[in-house]
Amino acid sequence: MSGRARLALCAWAATLMASCALLPLVEPATWIVQAGFLLAVQSGVGAATRRVPLARPLTVLAQALVALVLLTLTFAREQAFVGLIPGPDAFVRFADLLQQGSDDIARYAIPAPLESDGIRLMLVGGVLIIGLAVDTLAVTFRSAAPAGLPLLALYSVAAGLSEGGADWLWFLVAAAGYLLLLLAEGRERLSQWGRVFGGSPRTQGGAESGGAVAPVRTGRRIGMVALGVALVVPLAMPSMNGGLLENAGAGVGSGSGGGGTISAVNPLVSLRDNLNVDEDRQVLSLRPEKDADLSNLYLRIVSLDDFDGTTWKPSKRGITGVPDGRFPTPAGLSPDVKSTEVVTTVTAADGYAQNWLPMPYPPSGVTISGNWRYEPVGMTLVGDHGQTTSGLTYEVRSLDVQPTARQLADAPEAPPALVREYTELPSSLPAVVGETARRVTAGITNPYEQAVALQNYFTVTGGFEYDTEVQVGNGSQAIARFLRDKQGFCVHFSFAMAAMARSLGIPARVAVGFAPGTAEGDTVSVGLKDAHAWPELYFEGVGWTRFEPTPSRGTVPSYTAPEAPGSSLPNPTQPSEAASTAPSAAPSASDTCTPEQKKLNECQSESPAAALGDDNDIAWWAVAGPWWYLRLLAWLAVGLVVLAIPLAPMLWRLRTRAVRLGGHGRSEADSARHALAVWEELTDTAWDFGIVPEESQTPRKAAARIVRIGQLDPAAAAGVHRVADAVEQVLYAPRPRPTAGLAEDVRRATAGLHHTVSRATKVRAVIAPRSTVRVAWAVSEWWAGFTARMAEARPTLRKPSDQRG
Repeated sequence: MSGRARLALCAWAATLMASCALLPLVEPATWIVQAGFLLAVQSGVGAATRRVPLARPLTVLAQALVALVLLTLTFAREQAFVGLIPGPDAFVRFADLLQQGSDDIARYAIPAPLESDGIRLMLVGGVLIIGLAVDTLAVTFRSAAPAGLPLLALYSVAAGLSEGGADWLWFLVAAAGYLLLLLAEGRERLSQWGRVFGGSPRTQGGAESGGAVAPVRTGRRIGMVALGVALVVPLAMPSMNGGLLENAGAGVGSGSGGGGTISAVNPLVSLRDNLNVDEDRQVLSLRPEKDADLSNLYLRIVSLDDFDGTTWKPSKRGITGVPDGRFPTPAGLSPDVKSTEVVTTVTAADGYAQNWLPMPYPPSGVTISGNWRYEPVGMTLVGDHGQTTSGLTYEVRSLDVQPTARQLADAPEAPPALVREYTELPSSLPAVVGETARRVTAGITNPYEQAVALQNYFTVTGGFEYDTEVQVGNGSQAIARFLRDKQGFCVHFSFAMAAMARSLGIPARVAVGFAPGTAEGDTVSVGLKDAHAWPELYFEGVGWTRFEPTPSRGTVPSYTAPEAPGSSLPNPTQPSEAASTAPSAAPSASDTCTPEQKKLNECQSESPAAALGDDNDIAWWAVAGPWWYLRLLAWLAVGLVVLAIPLAPMLWRLRTRAVRLGGHGRSEADSARHALAVWEELTDTAWDFGIVPEESQTPRKAAARIVRIGQLDPAAAAGVHRVADAVEQVLYAPRPRPTAGLAEDVRRATAGLHHTVSRATKVRAVIAPRSTVRVAWAVSEWWAGFTARMAEARPTLRKPSDQRG
């Protein structure tokens, strides 16, 4: 294997090794087999074009065109001409897939499903683009060190998105690939210098000097610097949670700030602005069945249970198809607790495009059209591939759970795995949060009674005020400032109570949705100002239970109201007049199994806000078998043949020129062959530009004719005459001497001819060079010789006749 072929193989391997850092982002990881195969085809085309050889830009262009054809065959063959050549429809298909992939990575969690063609196109196409950049730099332009930059970009993106603990392993794999590329280039370069750098080390004073020679030391330094940058850059990148590429904004519904997380600081500003708008726009219209308790008709969108001290966001959950019929029984709900099923018809306004489906909690069944998926832990529905609530009408069957205070107080301990997950608090949380919780619940040991004490602290005894004009703080100090200033709205109250409950060992999370709306005849109108956030605490036997710490907003649950008369708590049956605007309802839920799910071996295909298809819905190419690859090779071969036929004269001419002007040996015979080859190249080049050769002329007269007709400048003319002198010298001198610089003289003459002809002549000289007729002459001469030999051999094949004597 030649040095450049070895370098191309190492470039392919380095790209594929760096691409392994993307494996944790998508599941299953079979996409890398497809990417590796297509990358190998692209690299092979580069090796073939360099073998011709083509000019460097043409080599890159050929590889890019082949990559485009491969992507068309894989992702847009139905929109392409004969399934191979991309046209306008194919590019529209690519744009749609890229848009789909962009939407998916903003909503899917890690690992995202490979069933998304948009994500698969981004992965495979990205690997091909990086591979083309690496091959161009390292092999075509023979500069492997800068090729580390695209490899670094590929690894850094993957490391910045990945949340796994094996980042160091993928770093080592990518680093090994880059070092392999550097070593291959170093070996290829050193081999060109023979034993000048490859011999034994120089000695001084009889002792061998240790250390590597200069080129090897330079390669090591470049490798160390590049790997150091690759190690530092991912650490400096911001963390990305939720979806693969989540926005950091937070708003309500589908507004421009519809980010994937709900922050304890930044959303407060937008919520305050939304609550202060003059017009309360209706977003949902509810038609509950008769005699339904409107005070409990909260519409829950999503639960936030991952808290890092600053941000509450959904944990990573598995997504499945929407269950047919009844949903599973809510976690922790016992048959001993009274519950009644309520049927509610919900109609969303055309302008309310929500990715998460607002439903009363806990739902027991949903009748809805469109692409929706089910997240079983939170019992929520999420839209798939752009599905939203805009203009939809759907029916929700939900349970109105009615526990008693005694049932909550007597609740047994929750499962240890659930307690560990939902009581986790970060070390950055200010100590005042836990201290306040312990002070408010001093002397109380029952979790239910502690929860009621926390709720009463915010609604009655603590002196808190509901105020949308409050100035919010920054970072993890937001809750501490709220507890100090005692002014805020629903997000402050719900976040603070959930954090304080966790500090007491009570499993807690925050729900986002809508508080009960306003009754208008037999319907209920839900507006933007009804958007709300509230804490949910877990009690075994009852499950996730709503509490309402926000004063004058929402309704206080009846199971938390005191039995004695004269309480100053809000009337449990009084719906709210307005409710705070909740944070974005479009956060992207990620997809790692909870400890409880892992224990029960119930982990499903994982994804966030959008959804997975069925488990058996595997990418078509992954199960197509070897025949798919054979068909791909067949189509690729056909495409290359179709492309090569009109380009054959140009390719043959480029190859011939490279051979004639290439290197040669140092012997007298080699010098003669080189001079004659260079002269033939000069005359053929002149022929391509319209100067037909005259075989009867001497080299000196032919050179003068080329200079005269081609109107060459003095420098180019001098080069033509030097070539002619070299030819006469090797033809007539007793001992031919090598002449240096002949190839450069031909190139100078070619440039001079190029400047003096018309544009049409220039194009023809490249696309359809006249000198390629020599191929026809050679074939004709060979055929004539072949037929002559066959004619001479024919008599010997006859049976000799009998002779008489």
